[in-house]
This record gives sequence, structure tokens and C-alpha cells, in this order.
Amino acid sequence: MSDKINISINSEVGELEGVILHTPGAEVENMTPQNAQRALYSDILNLSIARKEYSQLSGVLSKVSKTYQVQDLLCKVLTNDASKQELVTTICKHENAIYLIDELLNIPAKELANLLIVGVPLKRNNLTNFLSHERFSLPPLYNFYFTRDASISVRDKVLISRMANRVRDLECIIMEAIFKYSGVFETTTINPLDFESTDKTTIEGGDVLIARDDILLIGSSIRTTTYAIDFVLSKLLALKDKGKRYILVQELPESPESFIHLDMVFTLLDVDKCMVFEPVILKPNRYQTVQITVQNGKVLEIKTVENLLTALKGLGMDLKPIICGGTRDPWVQEREQWHSGANFFAIGPGKVIGYSRNTYTMDEMHKNGFEIIRAKDVLADKINLNAYKKYVLTIDGNELPRGGGGARCMTMPVRRKAINW
Repeated sequence: MSDKINISINSEVGELEGVILHTPGAEVENMTPQNAQRALYSDILNLSIARKEYSQLSGVLSKVSKTYQVQDLLCKVLTNDASKQELVTTICKHENAIYLIDELLNIPAKELANLLIVGVPLKRNNLTNFLSHERFSLPPLYNFYFTRDASISVRDKVLISRMANRVRDLECIIMEAIFKYSGVFETTTINPLDFESTDKTTIEGGDVLIARDDILLIGSSIRTTTYAIDFVLSKLLALKDKGKRYILVQELPESPESFIHLDMVFTLLDVDKCMVFEPVILKPNRYQTVQITVQNGKVLEIKTVENLLTALKGLGMDLKPIICGGTRDPWVQEREQWHSGANFFAIGPGKVIGYSRNTYTMDEMHKNGFEIIRAKDVLADKINLNAYKKYVLTIDGNELPRGGGGARCMTMPVRRKAINW
């Protein structure tokens, strides 16, 4: 009998049973003001503070679900000689560092797993390397603590992302190896690179939400293109089942950078509630919402709809919007959205995690029946979560938001209990 966990994600809010995390490590400190922009950061992080804040997230998640760390899973891949050879070769070819293959293959699995994440320093052993302005032969994976982006669990399969920025490619390569070779998960991976996809076919996990087992929400953004959404559509068409399936596409602004993904302006909180950044999701603007209906291998209809909530209501999901930043001041809404105020992660229906710093958003949550609970108090065993039906677990967010994401960005769920719709 297999001990593998079967991938099963059919909603955003089903009770969490398994999630992949990556605790920020030395790779974050290998970033400087000079290379921060290339690493897709607007500022550099203080690792010691970031880790303390992250420990609140990982700590409360470990109390309610099985958690998996990327580095531990990667170590399992590297323990097997065949998968180690394949992964190291793939990474080195991608980074034009074939000369490193033999050296890396001789490094023990645990040490190598760490190196592949924190970066392999460049040896100044020839003139080219001596004169190079680079510090690493294999770059640090600065963004890996945002585990949401590199792979996407959809029902029983995992879609491997194709990142918009090359600096994040290795995250996708590692995550595909983990799902294929770690021995922990039972699933099938789908990689756009295995098909005839163009360089314009980019998709990231922050843009994909599983509203219901038959409804996908996808942001059309600077990170996820219409070509990639068409690729997802082609996979749905290949299913040829009798039931209808839907993709709701939300166009997003190209700036500011806080709008990079759909989950920065819209997340699901409960079977009947959602968090929205009102100016993009609800107010009249030039960003379209498109509904695509698929059945039995054919596109039945493509049409524009008023907004996501209207479309979802028409499909039987009547959601009450809770406004990021509150309803009084558009400036406050903008400030809190910038600090991931709309980016919540559900551990069950009506049970979510978010940043404590977004006080106006938390006030709105409380007005809508959510108890505000500090993660610190849960970890200190001062709070019994079973005593509450709806709550927000708040984590400190002074340093982590500098990376440009919140609780949903930092979590890659692999299994949730089914919702009885």
C-alpha cells in the first residue's frame, strides 16, 4: 500500500490537509540593493525578522495540517542517484553551467539541496570568472518562499508554472522534480514546456484560483498571459466530460507591482464570502472579466460579464464581498492592498490567515463575523481554535511583505477536504 499523498484541490476553502512551504533562508541574504530589482524585489529583507514572522505562519499551519518543506522534499529527490543526475543536469544546462555537473553530483544530498536554493558561488578559477561581476554560478532562489507561484494543484494534477521572469525558472524545475521523484506525492504533472507553447505562454500560481471543482479563476496579468490561459483551456477541452466547466478571466492592471497576480486583489474566504480590492474588482474600470464555458471538449461560449462576483453568482456561488482596506478612504484601500491586504489563505471554510498590519481590512473582517486571533497566541497555546467557527489568524508582517506577497503567496496547498456545495 502506497504512503503517498494524493493531490486533491477542488476549492480554495476546503479544510487543509497538506501544504508545501519554504522557510526563507540564506538565499534572501544573498540579495543586495544592486540586484534586488533583478530578483523582483523592491527592497531587501532582514532575514532574522522575516524568519520570525514566517515561523508564525508555518507554526499555525503545522497545528492544523500536514506541512512539507521544499528543502526536505528536494533532499529526497537528490537521495536517488538517477533523479539527482537528471535534476542537476537540467539545472546546469538551463544556467549554462555544464562544467558544474560532476562537482555537484559528488555533493551529499542534504548539502546539495541547500546549495541549489541558496546559490552556488562562482569560483574565480579562470579569467572569465575572475572578471565576472556575478557572485554565483547558480543563482540564489530569492523568491522560493512564495511557493504558490512555481506549481499549481488543480484537482488531482499539478500544473508546472512557466514564470514570466527567467530568474524564477529554477523554482519550477525543482518543483516538477519534487512531484515526480520525491516519492511523497501521487499525481501527474503538466508542464507547458512539454507542449508547443511559445515564449509568451507564461503562467504563475498567484493568478490561478480554484473557486469550485468546475470553476477556475485566472488573472490575465503581467505574469500570466492569454496564451497561457488558452493552454489551460486546451487541457480542459481534452477532458471531454459531459459536465460544464468554466474559466473566469480577470484582466489586471500592469502597474503598480502590487497587482502582479489575481490573489493580490481577490481571494476566497468562505463558501459565501470573498476579499476584494474594490477599485479593480467591483468598480467600473477598463479591465474586463471574461467567462468561458466548456463542455464535452468544446467551447460553448465566451462572453464578457460585469465582474467576477456577478459571474460567480450566475454559476451558483453567491459571494458577499469584504473590502480590502475598508470602505471609507480609497487611499487606505491602496495602502493596505500594497501590503497584501487582499491576500488571504484559507485553512478551512471561514478560517483564514492574513497580515495583522492591515488594520482596516481586519476591522471589515470582524464586522463580517470573523474573530481576529493572533497567531502568537495560538502558538503559545492561549487559544483553542476549535472554539471558533470563523476567524482570521493574524501574523506579523513588517518584513515579509517587502517581498511582495502575503499568506496565499507563501503557501502551495496539495490536499484539501471536499466542500459539500
